[in-house]
Amino acid sequence: MSTQTMPTDAVQWYGCPACRELTYGKRFDRSLRVCPGCGAHTRLSARRRIAQLLDEGSVTVLDDVAVPEDPLGFADSQPYPERTARARAETGEREAVTCVTGTLEGHPVVAAVMDFRFMGGSLGVGVGERLARAARVSLRTRAPFLLVTASGGARMQEGAFSLMQMVKTSQALAELDEAGVLTVSVITDPTYGGVAASYATLPDVIFAEPGARIGFAGPRVIQQTIQQELPDGFQTAEFMLERGFVDAVVPRAALRPALGCVLAAALGERPAAAAGERVRLVRDPAELPARDAWEVVGLARHQRRPTTLDYIRQTLEDFQELRGDRVSGDCPAIVGGTGRLDGRPVMVIGHQKGRDTAERVAHNFGMASPAGYRKAGRLMRLAAKLGLPIVTLVDTPGAHPGVEAEERGQAWAIAENIRLMTGLPVPIVSAVVGEGGSGGALALAVADRVLAFSGAVYSVISPEGCAAILWNDRELAPLAAAALRLDARDLLRQGIVDAVVPEPDGGAHEDPVAAGELLRGALTATLDELADIAPADLVRRRRARFGAFGAEERGAHD
Repeated sequence: MSTQTMPTDAVQWYGCPACRELTYGKRFDRSLRVCPGCGAHTRLSARRRIAQLLDEGSVTVLDDVAVPEDPLGFADSQPYPERTARARAETGEREAVTCVTGTLEGHPVVAAVMDFRFMGGSLGVGVGERLARAARVSLRTRAPFLLVTASGGARMQEGAFSLMQMVKTSQALAELDEAGVLTVSVITDPTYGGVAASYATLPDVIFAEPGARIGFAGPRVIQQTIQQELPDGFQTAEFMLERGFVDAVVPRAALRPALGCVLAAALGERPAAAAGERVRLVRDPAELPARDAWEVVGLARHQRRPTTLDYIRQTLEDFQELRGDRVSGDCPAIVGGTGRLDGRPVMVIGHQKGRDTAERVAHNFGMASPAGYRKAGRLMRLAAKLGLPIVTLVDTPGAHPGVEAEERGQAWAIAENIRLMTGLPVPIVSAVVGEGGSGGALALAVADRVLAFSGAVYSVISPEGCAAILWNDRELAPLAAAALRLDARDLLRQGIVDAVVPEPDGGAHEDPVAAGELLRGALTATLDELADIAPADLVRRRRARFGAFGAEERGAHD
């Protein structure tokens, strides 16, 4: 191994090809080689990228590996060995990827960083073997594996041997998955072909730089092959974010902090359980006053009631939102990501309604689509892989009832989440913070402990829907609300919730800060209760909890 040297590819002046602004070289370097005029992110050498991301003085380059230099005896306009020698001379690198160990904001990582200057960052046996070796170092040390990609695809001069590297690198990531080691990729411009279809898009968390082009077939190939007009922004990072394939588009200056937040959640120390509860949870329904059910429904739906994002911002440190279901899109009605709750790393997921009309429309009034539930499931599986407790915040009228949701498998998505949550080997705490509507709520509420705010409701259907179906009159919703016994007092009596969190006088909306502190204390105390329970026992008890509903003796399965 050797110590990484600082990059030397300095420029005196930089002329941006996008906006044509001329920038003095030192200013250009201070801006991390992002155009100050238009924000265009230029390509970086591997060494400069490593210097930007990893802590100074922490970097050690992994030993080089010996691989066949020319497995096919290939020649185009020049023999392949000559082309490789030229790339080495021009870049000062042995291959299109540089693999190192180091720290990022104090957290140990193994990093594999690609350099597009070296034969277009193409994937050949040298790149594949170096990546596989780096992954084995990550597996041995359990340090997260960070990939920074920039590639035109597989290396043609190595024929099918280059194709096989897609499998080699993919199975290396699979081994890290099986071992519970975090994997993260930063996709930079461009990332195409065999690299995009293997290790670039498989990690647990995928960030992309603004404007980075990502895809399997490039635009020119698509246009020439099928003569199809491409939409604006096609294959850009922003295009892929909207379609659920990346977690975030992160400007270069924000990459280190964003990566640091994710690493902190994966590697942070789990605090010891605190002595006693930090907030008094109500466990006896007799301690709660009887209230008019329809009034409680109005309270739970109050437009000024704090949202999931309000609670996240108040109760969590280092929150990093993760987006996308990796299948079809990103649903704004469900938000989630990693953070620290009183120092404890957690995965938090919740329905997001929004406050004013514009926000509520943007978040579909908290009614999730299949993409939302699949995103939630993806984050839950990541939490299980990393051993993170899961906190879910429930606040939805129900799952989205539209045609598109049905076409994309709404029932399948909800069912999959319910099944998934019954078997996750990490603590799960759900809190109904507002409205808990039907299966759309349950898809986030199969938990070891279910809490509810005193002004929350939780029901099989909305009172209006119940009245319309059973009495053919939505105006009888108050009568239906009383019959459904959906308020916190009745839910606690039924055992649907395990404890009730008191609200400030007049409701959570009257004092959102106090409500957030009450929720923080309740979640922390409840996670403390679950902290020392073995994973197998968590699953067994959780299944017993839900299996007992409807049994004559509810405690028979405990």
